[in-house]
Amino acid sequence: MTVEPWPQVDFERFGPVERTALSRIRQQISRRLTRNAMLIPHVTHHEQADITELDNLRRSLNESNADAPVKLTLLPFMVVALARALQEFPQFNASLDANELVLRHYYNIGIATETRSGLLVPVLRDVNNKDLYTVAAEIMTLTEAARNRALTPAEMAGGTFTISSLGGIGGTGFTPIINAPEVAVLGVTRAAIWPVWTGSEFAPRLLLPLSLSYDHRVIDGAAAARFSARVAELLSSWLPNDGEAAF
Repeated sequence: MTVEPWPQVDFERFGPVERTALSRIRQQISRRLTRNAMLIPHVTHHEQADITELDNLRRSLNESNADAPVKLTLLPFMVVALARALQEFPQFNASLDANELVLRHYYNIGIATETRSGLLVPVLRDVNNKDLYTVAAEIMTLTEAARNRALTPAEMAGGTFTISSLGGIGGTGFTPIINAPEVAVLGVTRAAIWPVWTGSEFAPRLLLPLSLSYDHRVIDGAAAARFSARVAELLSSWLPNDGEAAF
């Protein structure tokens, strides 16, 4: 298949314009995203997690540990839940290498981070062996390094799965692009209160939208639905001691 050439337009003909050169990092990001979007057959599955009790627990932990050096956001809970789900669904922690599927037995989760230069993905290593506060502290350290352009190449290498969170901004769902050579990425948008039928009445519940993009060469729709449902279940049924020790 031949790709049509990019349209050549005399923009100035239609009115005043301003031209800004893309940064070197933005050009590199553009090339990688174009490659991933063109070469990976993406499908996105959408799910909701009821995080009412989880968010109450998070707030309670932050209040009772007011002097802790880090505050718990929803992101560390997501990382810890994914560490368990990825062990139960190993194909989501895999990579394609030619005609072989590489099932990796380590769990390194990338955190897509917005910076002035573009999107960078620092990697949390061995998340299956870490508790909530360790994960929270590492997220804070790595994302600050990303925003200060202080990340090393080693800190962005070796990821097995990526989270892209827009929860602090908004949205009800999106289609994140898979970070090759990974085979899936989880997008998270803003949690919102919705009326949920309990069997006898509608009750206000805090629902978190989840958007799982997956490589259809490796993962079928039914597996994606089960994985998403499991992540939602882990978040919805979080116990007070979950994540305090490694899973």
